[in-house]
This record gives sequence, C-alpha cells and structure tokens, in this order.
Amino acid sequence: MDRTRVVVVGSANMDLVATAPRLPDRGEMALGSDFVMVAGGKGANQAIAASRAGAACTLLGAIGSDSFGVTLKARMAGAGVDTDQLRVVYGSSGVALVMVDGDGQSAVLVTPGANASFTGLTGSELDVIRRADVLVAQLETPVETVTEAALAARSAGTRVLLNAAPVREVPADLLATVDLLVAKERHAPAIVGAVPDVRAALLDLVPRVALTLGGRGAWYGDRDGTAVHIPAVKVDVVDSTASGDAFTGALAVAWGEGRDLVPAVAWATAAGAACARRLGASVALPHRAEIDELYTPPA
Repeated sequence: MDRTRVVVVGSANMDLVATAPRLPDRGEMALGSDFVMVAGGKGANQAIAASRAGAACTLLGAIGSDSFGVTLKARMAGAGVDTDQLRVVYGSSGVALVMVDGDGQSAVLVTPGANASFTGLTGSELDVIRRADVLVAQLETPVETVTEAALAARSAGTRVLLNAAPVREVPADLLATVDLLVAKERHAPAIVGAVPDVRAALLDLVPRVALTLGGRGAWYGDRDGTAVHIPAVKVDVVDSTASGDAFTGALAVAWGEGRDLVPAVAWATAAGAACARRLGASVALPHRAEIDELYTPPA
C-alpha cells in the first residue's frame, strides 16, 4: 500500500535548548546543566513526526541563507522529509530559544526570521498541496499563507488539519476550511472567547476537534455526537517541548491512512508520550514502532 501523503505548511527553526533544575525568573540569571542545538519549528517538527510515523511528507516553508538554514535542510532531509520545495531566502533562519526545567516543562521564545517571508504560494507549491491526502498547518507562519494553502486543499478534496498554535486569533475564512482542529485545551478560549462550553463552541466552528490535555491525555469530539476522553500514556517525562508536534504529525498520518478518529487520537497520544521521554524537539520525535509500543486501542 502506498504511504499516505502529508504536506506540512509551516515554520522551520533552529532550536537552542538549555536545561536547568528550574527556569529563571524575570531579571534573574540561573545556572543551567546541558545544551543541545537541534532542528525545530512547529512545521519542521510536524513534518518529521509525520515522516517517522509512516507518511510520505513534504514541508513547504522558508529557511534563511545562513548556516542554520543549511543545517535545517540537511537534518529534515535526513529524517525523510521531502525538502525540494523548501524556499531559501537571504538572511537569518528562524531561531527558538528553549529552556527546560527539571520537570520537563519548557519556556520558548521564537524569532521567525525567514519564516515571516513565506507568503504568496507558487504554482508548484499549490500543486503539491492539491495532490496530498492531508494538509497540516499551524500559525507560526503568516496566516494569509496558511489560509491560501487551506483554500487550495479544500478545492482539491485534500483534508485540512489545523494546529491552532501558537496562540492567536484564527480568521473565520481559515476556520471555514478546517476539517480537524488540534489545540491545547487551555488555549482554546483564544479561539472562541470566554464562553461557558468551549468544546461545544469549537464544534460550532469546525466539524472535528482534538484537544490535548497535557498530563490528562486528549479529548476528541465531532458534530456527529462523538465526545471521548483519551487517557494519557504514562511515561517518565524528560522534555515535553515537541510532544504536541508529535501528536499532530501522528494524527495526520493515522487519519490519512483511514483510521477512525478516536483510535487515531489515541495513537497520536501515544506519539506525544513517546516524544516526551527524550530531550529536544526533532531529535525526540518517535518512529512508528515506538508509537505502536505505547499504543493501547481505546475501549
């Protein structure tokens, strides 16, 4: 069987990751313990996650002409991601400064660099989107580009999965194209506002919603009346930075392969847990066998 085709429209950053027993307070200098430099960005992470989970995955985005850009492209290609359409623009690549505490929780500051220039999709980029089974997008690149990609996907029958991160207002014309929305539950009010039932309000906007609940697992609901809590997979957490990206990439693959969405969300939850067992972003993203090892079919 041919691998499901996933196209990711999103960012690529170089992640500079430092660990410390605790994160510094504002105005404070704290002593760290370890440092790694790894490929990251929500787009690159989700593309690598989808590739390792079994998809034929293409990343559409932009990197800079600096040494970080060279390294980013090489590392994504090494992870099996098709980077032939990746733009190279003069200037700096995106950079993320990541601090991880002793509990595996992180704080991240991102400077977009070349990602901010990713506008006006080309004909070849649109063709790649139209041939895909699933389009995955986030909100680290210009929202106008995300909307253009989603409209092209919708016109061609390509399913649209939007990861509503980082937190920002999502335009109505973009939401109208979304088949499946993924978000952190604590960020969902930024999409629907202060309403009594956030989950119901999300389903008024999009037909299917998967919410990640941190240590409580995930929730899936749709307009057909499905509303299911997927328990968390218990692991020793080292770094949760890319767990949400592992979840999103794996979910796109499972959905593209034709799985029902409740077991697909459970499989994606296992992917997020597998990712949290290692330090770093892209280097921590799990392979398919690691996800299968932790996956328990929902009752």
